[in-house]
Amino acid sequence: MTSPALRVAGRIDRGGFRLELDVTIEAGEVVALLGPNGAGKSTFLRCVCGLAPLTSGTVRLGDAPLDDPADGVFVSAEDRPVAIVFQDYRLFPHLSVTENVAFAARSRGVGRHAARRAVEPWLERLGLGGLGDRRPGQISGGQAQRVALARALASDPAVLLLDEPLAALDSRTRVETRGTLRRHLADFPGPVAVVTHDPIDAMVLADRIVVLEDGRVVQDGSPGEVARHPQTDYVARLVGLNLYAGRLDRASHAVALDAGGRLVVADLGTLRDGERVLAVVRPAAITVHVEQPLHTSSRNVWAATVADLEVVGDRVRVAVDGAPSALVDLTLAAVAELDLRPGIPVWLSAKATDIDAYPGTAVASRT
Repeated sequence: MTSPALRVAGRIDRGGFRLELDVTIEAGEVVALLGPNGAGKSTFLRCVCGLAPLTSGTVRLGDAPLDDPADGVFVSAEDRPVAIVFQDYRLFPHLSVTENVAFAARSRGVGRHAARRAVEPWLERLGLGGLGDRRPGQISGGQAQRVALARALASDPAVLLLDEPLAALDSRTRVETRGTLRRHLADFPGPVAVVTHDPIDAMVLADRIVVLEDGRVVQDGSPGEVARHPQTDYVARLVGLNLYAGRLDRASHAVALDAGGRLVVADLGTLRDGERVLAVVRPAAITVHVEQPLHTSSRNVWAATVADLEVVGDRVRVAVDGAPSALVDLTLAAVAELDLRPGIPVWLSAKATDIDAYPGTAVASRT
């Protein structure tokens, strides 16, 4: 039997905050919700699991309404076929791993021995065999994450929700657990929603990414599409790109930028003259010069001033003010050789072939 799709189409008003949604998650699809703090990600999860009623609209699982204020329908949280894995996992510290996973069955009145037998396949499937008698304080963070997932799946839900599922793990365990989690999510037949702040988690775990900002959906697409063509400043920074809005002058192959300056683009594709576009350039594709480059193949050269420097791993991210302003990635050696410091005037250059332009109308400014 095919699992039903989940659709949330409506509005939630909470105090001075409004969340407007129209999101469908198909059966077997994993959708990651990305967005800054306060964007509405957690409110979405609370809406689906029955903890935040809609002001208007509907939440439907297939043809069955879970929340429909106009018709007076509201299925309580305990009666919804929805399971959630919380950021801190919320395991019962006084229960063993087996007892934690068996909690849903025990809550339905299943006997202790029958419940333990029912969860054994889940423990084996998630690599927890041999850990059943241990308590949460006796297992690792990665194992605790899998126990929480096993507990959710053992309740036989139609919808699975995960709230920052890897956030509580250290960096090494996070890398190891991410791929494992992806494999388990791929086997779940129903809709899956994953809330995360981490773009790597979203890219690895999800089939589709929905970006929320200021209580509304600002981008919805595949991980590759979102990474290549961000629609807002927030998304661009998240995937490590400089993003500029402007209007195309096809005759000169240039985008006149709203914030000042212009960028020449080599490949305009089907873009029309005068069209509103967004242009992106990778920080590593921009070159920094301490003197104006007079002999360069780059068609984009402009003056700027170093605003800030930040070490990120083995690179230095240099923020420069200009028309346009930009983030530039350099090696530590290059920063030392150029003697870059805040306030130093510089010149920037970027090849037209390293700039991508595509249709777009707005760049959100919220961080």
